[in-house]
Amino acid sequence: MSKAKLVYILSLRNAAADRAGQHIDYKGEQRYMKSPLEYLAEALDTTPLGDAYSLEGVVYDDDAQSPRDQAALQAYGFGWHPDRKWIFPADLRAQGRLLRDMLHPVPSAYRRMPMDAPGRAAGKSAFERALLDKLLTLGADVVLLDGLLVILDELVRPESRYYRKIVNIHPGITRLESPYQRRGAYATLDALHGAQGDRVVDWKTMTRQRVPVIDKTGASLHYVDNGIDSGEVIFDVLDTPVGPDDTILELRWNNFNRSLFPAMHKGMALLAPHVLGPQIR
Repeated sequence: MSKAKLVYILSLRNAAADRAGQHIDYKGEQRYMKSPLEYLAEALDTTPLGDAYSLEGVVYDDDAQSPRDQAALQAYGFGWHPDRKWIFPADLRAQGRLLRDMLHPVPSAYRRMPMDAPGRAAGKSAFERALLDKLLTLGADVVLLDGLLVILDELVRPESRYYRKIVNIHPGITRLESPYQRRGAYATLDALHGAQGDRVVDWKTMTRQRVPVIDKTGASLHYVDNGIDSGEVIFDVLDTPVGPDDTILELRWNNFNRSLFPAMHKGMALLAPHVLGPQIR
């Protein structure tokens, strides 16, 4: 039976912010922060997901020449090294291959330019072309994004080779009709404020307004379009309570384990028949 070739894309700086691969303080004890990538690697070896997908590579967009990225990754670096922390265990394998040997940098160097710089649009386009080249080299049939801190455009247009073949796992419900909807980069912080009866209307000024308390959040696997978490939902899970005294890492740990891992697992299983055809179940 054929397997769909899967490529995983993330921003290491997002995993570092989660302290992926490390133990965190959790309500007076220590808990291990397993990343979605680590969960997926284990699932490919221990569940039927491994019959549907073969992991071909892990791509990250972090830019080793960027001072901001250097600061964000000070504790981790831009690749696995035996003397540094890393986002997953050194001996972690996926389908027989060491995960640390499957890493591929495709730096989003255009982010060094100011938002209004004349060359930024061309730099973004060059980045997406480099990403496309890497996906084609790896033979990707389907692409899973996790915490990629870049909004894709050219790769997700209807005429693209990867239209409706790129999906994203997001730590929030993305359906607009849901009262629990949390889109965008601040989804977890948004949920924390919601549990306190606040809504942040401007993240730059932190201007807030009072709203009814919403003390639950979840996660969504959705197709990627050129909006912010606005693609069609494949599967979502709403199973994470939010406490008014939760820290962001406590909520991230809870949401990963209660909602995000199940949404990613079930969503990828549901996606499989649409990637290569009816032979995958």
